[in-house]
Amino acid sequence: MKKEFSDCYDLVVYQIYPRSFKDSNGDGIGDINGILSKLDYLKDLGVNAIWLCPIFKSPQCDNGYDISDYRDIDPIYGTMADFDRLLTVAHEKGIKVIMDFVANHTSSEHEWFRRARSSKSDPYHDYYYWADKPLNDWRSEFGGSAWEYNEPTGEYYLHCFAVGQPDVNWNNPKVREEFKSIVDFWVKKGVDGFRCDVLDHISKDFEKGLRRNGPHLHEYIREVFGRDHLLNLYTVGEAETTEESILATCGQDRRELKSVFQFSHLMVGRKGRYTPVPCRMDEVKDILEGWERFTEERDLLYVLLTDNHDRPWFLSRTGNDRELRYECATCVATMVYLLRGVPFIYEGQEIGCANSHFDDLTAFNDVECLGYYEENKDKESEEKLLAEINFGSRDNSRRPFAWDGSPNHGFTTAAAPWLPYASRSDEINLEADLASEKSIWRYYRDLLALRRERVAFRQGSCRQLQPSKKDCYVYLREYEGERFLVVCNFEREQRFTGLPEGRLLLSNLKRRAGANGVYAPYECAVYDLTNR
Repeated sequence: MKKEFSDCYDLVVYQIYPRSFKDSNGDGIGDINGILSKLDYLKDLGVNAIWLCPIFKSPQCDNGYDISDYRDIDPIYGTMADFDRLLTVAHEKGIKVIMDFVANHTSSEHEWFRRARSSKSDPYHDYYYWADKPLNDWRSEFGGSAWEYNEPTGEYYLHCFAVGQPDVNWNNPKVREEFKSIVDFWVKKGVDGFRCDVLDHISKDFEKGLRRNGPHLHEYIREVFGRDHLLNLYTVGEAETTEESILATCGQDRRELKSVFQFSHLMVGRKGRYTPVPCRMDEVKDILEGWERFTEERDLLYVLLTDNHDRPWFLSRTGNDRELRYECATCVATMVYLLRGVPFIYEGQEIGCANSHFDDLTAFNDVECLGYYEENKDKESEEKLLAEINFGSRDNSRRPFAWDGSPNHGFTTAAAPWLPYASRSDEINLEADLASEKSIWRYYRDLLALRRERVAFRQGSCRQLQPSKKDCYVYLREYEGERFLVVCNFEREQRFTGLPEGRLLLSNLKRRAGANGVYAPYECAVYDLTNR
């Protein structure tokens, strides 16, 4: 194992969407002090690192991913003093803090762009991409052309995302120096790592039509993160996930990133963003198994996740989020988080959050789904569009966290939050979960404790058993004489035979029998085979 990876395997990262986690001042928007008030909650769950989605100053056209000042906190979240206090208290509790590194684009209100768009002769003009006419037919990720006209200079600027998110020109060495300085600013404050947003977009090739993965990508990443004083940081990138690109970004001695997200299993159950398709959990299992083999054989870090702020809830897309919501949530967690890698848990996963349904577009805020609606409102019926948006909108996972069953769900004292609560918040909230005999939160706590206590689950080898058997994932974790069996059954009841027997450590359905026998839909169990 690479020496610098050893501590990474001990991480359990909890992703926080600050707007939606906890509001401390009654304005309907989550904030830093709200996060601070819940650090003990996270520690009790078993978390030892938090990733904060952007809290930098921003006009919020994309909920903070449009940054107008990289060295300041947006007032809706609090002050720099609030952040410093959060950092101090988190570290006192043994919780690392990971920030978002958003470097492909700034806000159109950033001082760099304000000056860049004012005159061709301004020194900041070359901080962005400009053309007398659109250089290609690229479309913005949020709808419409990726080229926007700028009247003061008579040019078009590139924005691969929202109009208010102009792409930064990383070919300019001054831009690279700016972002190196930004990283150093936060490292000096004491942050422990960075999640790098759409990092593969920072290098482009217009001649070859590449809006991402351009010829200088790895050179640029090394220039920022390959510096000696940053090598102990934990870094994870949102980037292309072919085997070749992962090796290039995270391979031995690359001096780039520690890890990148592999999202292929999150595409199961949908075609594009808004169209559901039939799926089986075997598809997910096969993808996880493939990446587990690939990363283990090449001594790479694998990132273990099912949800984040950019996707609707995994359970609603691939499992049963109604009658078997507890069983499905706990089985999926066991399947994923006992593998070899770094667990990432997104806020709400630990109570089994599921997709919402709303009959009115006013219940949505996501710039992407609103752009989709505008582009298609004259092509499709209102009913069909709303069904697609309810299925695929990023707002599904961005709605305020429901801490209890009160009208404001313990999130805020405001009359209404910034985004309507999930439509099932009366049913799915932390208070209700903890009051239930079938508590998803308690199962997550016990699962993470098991992972923390047994080195084999963090650093051991992983081998699939009975690979030809469908509707299940059965694997063995081994490390220096320790051996553990993980059995995860999926959609249907079925019998298991020929598995090694051991001492039962964890089960989501209070299993009494051994590894061999009948398993109910989404039943899972973990056995200690050591010395057997």
